[in-house]
Amino acid sequence: MKNIHFIVNPAAGSGNHLISREFLENFFEKEDYAITIKNSDYKKHAKALTHTSITEDADIIVACGGDGTINEVASCLVNTNIILGIIPLGSGNGLASNLKIPKTIESAIALIKTKSVKKIDVGLINEHYFFSNTGIGIDAQVIRHYENSNQRKLLSYIKSTLKALKDLNYGNEITVEINGEKIQTNPFMVFISNSNEMGYKISLTPMASLQDGLLDVLIVSKISRLKSLYFGFLILIKKHHLIKEAKCYQANAIKIHQANKKVYESQIDGEFFNINSEAINISLLEKSLHVIA
Repeated sequence: MKNIHFIVNPAAGSGNHLISREFLENFFEKEDYAITIKNSDYKKHAKALTHTSITEDADIIVACGGDGTINEVASCLVNTNIILGIIPLGSGNGLASNLKIPKTIESAIALIKTKSVKKIDVGLINEHYFFSNTGIGIDAQVIRHYENSNQRKLLSYIKSTLKALKDLNYGNEITVEINGEKIQTNPFMVFISNSNEMGYKISLTPMASLQDGLLDVLIVSKISRLKSLYFGFLILIKKHHLIKEAKCYQANAIKIHQANKKVYESQIDGEFFNINSEAINISLLEKSLHVIA
């Protein structure tokens, strides 16, 4: 008998989902599956619930929510034999899309029952895991504005992007160490990705793979507000590499440091984070997470 635990973010997808014990019992036969459902009620609650599920000998733990919920659950399962399942309920659902997990709840459940498991790479930024992407610069500011909005829709991302561009303010110059090279830049963004999609089918790293042992890195040096709008247009048509300020790399380790400042405003899998450290060390743990995909 398989012991499956569902960690559900009730607020995901504006709370308009059907996941309950009664609903799931229509798909998981009692003689084959033992089902446990837990609701996460606040930030980091999903992580605590997952730790408890591990002690309760769960075989599969299913994250039901957006990329933030998935990050909390998956972070507890790195380098274990417990399998991650995903029912995407968020707005962007970048990781689920990359893993070809269906958007409909019924189809995602059907995939979980196939037990089609892959081992994927996991990123590490200082002590925080990431599964899709992380970054500092304009993407972090967009997420900060997005989290302060009351809606979780594509339109909210667009509004948050425009606010971030309006408030665009370049800080200290940083040094990025990658592949033995030291790059000094005052960045518009430093974007590090493990997967090939951010959500809504938008990608800054279309060649990234969850299984290649490499992180894809996009560094865009300081650009004007006008050029940033042009850059945004190029992203939509998947030609953002055409501006001269954009440089692409692949690496399994990156270090970022800056003088006279020890706080980095960042985003990790679409969640805003302040990283309090003299330097940021980013690395990759190859094939360290089992996930149904």
